[in-house]
Amino acid sequence: MRMRPIRIAGERRSSHRSVVPPLPYDRWFILTALVLVTLGLLMVASASIVISDQQLHQPFYYFYRQLLYLVLGVALGSIIIQFEISVWESFSNFLLITAMLLLALVLFPKVGHTVNGSIRWINLGFFSIQVSEIAKFSVIVYMSAYVVKNSKDLKTNLSGLLKPMGLLVVICSLLLREPDFGACVVIVSTVLGMMFLAGMPIRHFLLLLIIVLIGLSVLVISAPYRMHRLTSFMDPWANPFSSGYQLTQSLIAFGRGGWLGVGLGKSIQKVFYLPEAHTDFLFAVIAEEFGLIGLVIIISLFSFLVVRILLIGKQAQRLEQHFAGFLAYGFGLWIGIQFAVNVGVNVGLLPTKGLTLPFMSYGGSSMLVNCITIAVLLRIDYENRMMALGLR
Repeated sequence: MRMRPIRIAGERRSSHRSVVPPLPYDRWFILTALVLVTLGLLMVASASIVISDQQLHQPFYYFYRQLLYLVLGVALGSIIIQFEISVWESFSNFLLITAMLLLALVLFPKVGHTVNGSIRWINLGFFSIQVSEIAKFSVIVYMSAYVVKNSKDLKTNLSGLLKPMGLLVVICSLLLREPDFGACVVIVSTVLGMMFLAGMPIRHFLLLLIIVLIGLSVLVISAPYRMHRLTSFMDPWANPFSSGYQLTQSLIAFGRGGWLGVGLGKSIQKVFYLPEAHTDFLFAVIAEEFGLIGLVIIISLFSFLVVRILLIGKQAQRLEQHFAGFLAYGFGLWIGIQFAVNVGVNVGLLPTKGLTLPFMSYGGSSMLVNCITIAVLLRIDYENRMMALGLR
């Protein structure tokens, strides 16, 4: 009589069990960024279709250009993601100097390109570069290296604040000559946030915050047009056809949207009523077409994205990759602050500023820099995961 071999329980199951390799990137982070960019393309097409057809006789002109910028940005990001994060630390000073030179260069006649009274672009013929976008990115890279190298001084001495404060004075002076007060506010707020996260004492932070607020107040009072914007946003209905026109039209868009919106492509405000509907006031068009539910979804997506970025930075800090950690913190603060300011402007909580909605509003320079930012963040996340597995 043949004896059957005894099979150990679970042997068949274990022999066929496949080992799933860990993901090299945060898939939720990638998915959220893709959803925002896709929704942005959709809303740029919707918000610009009428004005594009009227001005350029091509309904989807801005949509096609935005799609082209996205393709270029993805191609550039696929190259950038190959560089180790230490490379950015090595070139932090070079990036800052380059950004400052470009900020100065844009002010020269026949070099800077003027749009709506502001000299913020360098025209390359086939493409215009908005220098402030490069400045935001470069300042964050430089400050990430600075807080790592000068961590002790930032935590103990006021002298650690002198260099970044001098840097902010120079950069903001150049930005205000364009003028670009919005970019100045975003850069200053981001730098303050990074120094606070670096361990700056509360008393130093409060002192610095007071100085910054006084400086910004002086800048507002010293320029008549800024003071005019400040007073008009506080009561836009007092002059709804002049200084308060843009904000009143934005508020009308929010009112028309209601809970569920009027439907995709059915906005009335984008039809020559709301200026800059596809750029600075895209959020108002979203409110009109998708209502409060649509706004909650967009706000949730941005909040989730910023949280994931900050978690990437926190993981890098745990692995003692301090430059990478502060770089992620800086990018997270930048995206979060610019989003909050854009929303605040659209709903009338803040004075009107020329700041786009990240990943969504029309703009070639903004889209390219955003794609580079995502690529750098993905690289940080990749290095975090490889280090946690002991492969680096």
